[in-house]
Amino acid sequence: MTSTVVLAVAVFAACAVESVEAFTLVLAAGTTRGWRSALEGAASAFVILAVLVGAVGVPLVHYVPIDSLRVVIGGLLLVLGLSWLRKAVLRASGHKALHDEDAIYAATVADLASSGQAPPRRDAIGFAVAFKGVLLEGLEVVLIVLSLGSSSHHLGLAAAMAAAAALVVIGVGAAISRQLREVPENTLKFAVGVMLTSFGLFWVGEGAGVSWPGKDVAILVLIAGFLLLALSMVRVLTRSAPRPERDAVAPVPAGRA
Repeated sequence: MTSTVVLAVAVFAACAVESVEAFTLVLAAGTTRGWRSALEGAASAFVILAVLVGAVGVPLVHYVPIDSLRVVIGGLLLVLGLSWLRKAVLRASGHKALHDEDAIYAATVADLASSGQAPPRRDAIGFAVAFKGVLLEGLEVVLIVLSLGSSSHHLGLAAAMAAAAALVVIGVGAAISRQLREVPENTLKFAVGVMLTSFGLFWVGEGAGVSWPGKDVAILVLIAGFLLLALSMVRVLTRSAPRPERDAVAPVPAGRA
């Protein structure tokens, strides 16, 4: 029960972060190039992602031995989680500029506006920006859903939490429009990095035959340990770094974490 709850929270938070980044690009494409093209691009990417989950996730759950699956998936989660955690620590300590979705939105709008006036019905540029944004960010969502869901035999729960996160982001995004900085994305990335790293280490250990004290409760201990370690690193690194301004990244998505 403990691991199931933590898994649900981890999937929801991770997918919420990716959904915010995808929503930013769809919003920019829709407001500058036309909503029809942007929504068609987003929908096309979503269909491809759904097919990937069904085509890859089901065989993983039913045909791959659970111990082998946990070692491989746990290793992938460790790599992904440590990558998120490293960037989160650097941002929190001032060694890397904070991620700013408002800046991304403004940069994307400026780039799309410079491409000329959009046609009245369909626009290839708007379609491409929305499609790439949803597809690239969605691929990371698929990796998280397949990793956490298949390793714990809760693929349905992981997929449901990912869908819920996307719906919440869309609903909140539609309500607050361009005020995307209200979403605490940098804090979410820090927390998700800790949780993914903890799950990764736990499953690598289980797949290798490690008997964790307290079984699933060990996940909470690992989360607490990685959190304390990350916060300690932030405290140490903060002393040697000036606080940078928020970054305005390039308008074209690049599958960032």
